[in-house]
Amino acid sequence: MWVVVYMAQGKEMSEKIGDLLTKEGFLIKIKPIYKNVAPEDNYYKIMVPKSEASEAHKVLMENKYL
Repeated sequence: MWVVVYMAQGKEMSEKIGDLLTKEGFLIKIKPIYKNVAPEDNYYKIMVPKSEASEAHKVLMENKYL
């Protein structure tokens, strides 16, 4: 099961956060919230497997994303 660990505004920010988590060894999925919205105006769910959610939150907090 996948859980959302962060909601990002804009494709660029979601990719930046996704890259950070990937470099730390997490499996991630990034999904847009809305359809038919420009990537820079959309919001994105950054998700990790449920078993990795706690550790992913720690990484995000250490990097001041939350």
